[in-house]
Amino acid sequence: MFSVFVPSDFSLKKAVAVDLGALPESAVWIDLVKPTPEEDKAVERLAGIAVPTREDMQEIEISSRLYIENGARYMTATLMCHSDTDMPRTTAVTFILAGHRLVTVRYDTPRPFALVEHKLARSCSPSISGEMVLMELLDAVIDRAADILERCAAEIDQVSHEIFEPESARQGHAKQYSQILIEIGRKGDLASKVRESLVSIGRVVTFLSAVMEGVKWSKDMREQLKTMQRDVVSLTDHASYLSNKITFVLDAMLGVVNLEQNNIIKLFSVMAVVLMPPTLIASIYGMNFKKMPELEWAHGYPMALVMMLAAAVVPYLIFRWKKWL
Repeated sequence: MFSVFVPSDFSLKKAVAVDLGALPESAVWIDLVKPTPEEDKAVERLAGIAVPTREDMQEIEISSRLYIENGARYMTATLMCHSDTDMPRTTAVTFILAGHRLVTVRYDTPRPFALVEHKLARSCSPSISGEMVLMELLDAVIDRAADILERCAAEIDQVSHEIFEPESARQGHAKQYSQILIEIGRKGDLASKVRESLVSIGRVVTFLSAVMEGVKWSKDMREQLKTMQRDVVSLTDHASYLSNKITFVLDAMLGVVNLEQNNIIKLFSVMAVVLMPPTLIASIYGMNFKKMPELEWAHGYPMALVMMLAAAVVPYLIFRWKKWL
């Protein structure tokens, strides 16, 4: 499936191509979504380019992601998808600038594409070009990454508050440590994916800055490209900071879990020590020897109970005095 965007008057009309052999020559943006071989060939005939396959887009070498071929500039970036769900993932998207026409190839639905489509469908210049559409897409991708990082930072702060809440607030309810650990893991995965996406976008922006030296781009577009570079650098630093913070929160969470386990073990140890002397007394007077003077004593039973009670209370009071409890 693919969409062709043709500037008309002061709007951008979107039309889904039906006749593959009749693609409009005035198209400035051809968006290929899970293209078939027939659609690839039709776009190749119109734009005079070679559309990369999905396997080509998965390559991680810089030379396979950023290159120039037959005058067309190929740029493959990793974008975020489904970041609002519990299972965010990344997808490879290829941007191809051939002349003043932009061809995008993707196999998923990153939200920035829908946002740019709606924006250009509402209003755009009649002189819009593929370079302008590319700048809009890159700007939307960077804004989307910033939004994801802001949301991730707020959620990490919430998790941190749950971990470091006052001791008085923690008592009276069982803390769901397993759920907190799962939440920390999800945020760490999300932050790492956003950073991966920002690194790839930064490479695309740097590549564009290098190849545009011989291209007559407007001053506004050059300034916008520099702004994007600064934004990508700052967002990448922020993503690294978030990753470090998530690591700290995870270590703190594991420390809290260890403290809770140590407290439980300490409680059992204290109970064992407190109950040991009474058990010893009861064991002594439970032996079946004939010659035990205390067995004939009228007050032997209550005396044994008092001894067992005192043997339990005295160690407990010593532990409290030493502040071991």
